Amino acid sequence: MTVEATARTYHITGPEPELWYRDLVSCLQATFGSLLIREGADPLAVLGASWRFLHLPGDVRSEEFYYPCPDQESGGPDLGAALAPHHGLHSRWWQPADENDVWREVRESLADNRPVIAAVDNFHLPFRPAYGDVHAAHLVVVYGLDETRGVVYVSDAMPPAFRGAVPIEEFLRSWGSANPTDVQDAFFSDSRIGRRCLDVRLDAPPAPLTPELLGGFLRTDVEGFTTAGPARTGLAGYDEFAAELLDRCRAGDAGALRELYPFGWGMQAQASLHGELLRRCGRQWDDPALAGAGRAVEAVAHAWTGLRFTGAHGLQDPRAAAADIAHHATVLRGAYARAVDAVGAVAARL
Repeated sequence: MTVEATARTYHITGPEPELWYRDLVSCLQATFGSLLIREGADPLAVLGASWRFLHLPGDVRSEEFYYPCPDQESGGPDLGAALAPHHGLHSRWWQPADENDVWREVRESLADNRPVIAAVDNFHLPFRPAYGDVHAAHLVVVYGLDETRGVVYVSDAMPPAFRGAVPIEEFLRSWGSANPTDVQDAFFSDSRIGRRCLDVRLDAPPAPLTPELLGGFLRTDVEGFTTAGPARTGLAGYDEFAAELLDRCRAGDAGALRELYPFGWGMQAQASLHGELLRRCGRQWDDPALAGAGRAVEAVAHAWTGLRFTGAHGLQDPRAAAADIAHHATVLRGAYARAVDAVGAVAARL
């Protein structure tokens, strides 16, 4: 057995999960990043390798960890493949099969030296600022279970950051929460947690990132942004998304703005990581144009802030917010166009 295990104690071997965080990411990228480090991979190189726009109408959920993820041919959505399509990263959602023993699969995973990503409600977690105050769907890494002492070991890189023991009873309330509608958080409440967990696997250690390999990734970026498809993808997909968002605001549909905040976070986080990776590679390889393309992609990430926060503040009166929404959507569209041009110029010679 590869973990420290007694009759009722399970704990991964080696160092505790590393806290991995960037300012514009959500708990989704932070938890995946932590597990990638355990696999010996560079989270930025894996999670920052791909950049795209994808909107799936009717799919957006009120969870901090929402990310557009089309069904895979193998059956069902694969968040890992959506986040890192170039690196053989895969994940699947699961829930305990036995209501009388909800820890069975967690024990098995820890016994295999694999931490578990668990969905939780911040309202019930003592280390979260929302404890006892605000309901909100969130993700944490579970890396140990001591049923004798009655604690679960949890890692959470999102500020204020925590790694340590949580009483089992409080964790169970969080893990099994109905996450009811909370007027204090219109964007991440009203989404049942249901003891969901993510099993994450990396097929093989990633190959070293070279200019040739990155060039292939960037050409995929540009093709995705400039080639029309059946789904809302690329620049054309963004235009459809923005037009519908504005129409719904003008019609007084607050649901459009509730969806904008969690959907935009995924797009913002991805652009932020991709831009950082390009800047880093540009610096390491003495390629100013590549670094400049990275800054252009990061400008997309920062332009999402204006749109998302304008939507959040306009929730009570979408009609009144429509003009500002139109302005920020136009600014964001311009940032996308400039970034695609910059990435395309670099991709053509790498």
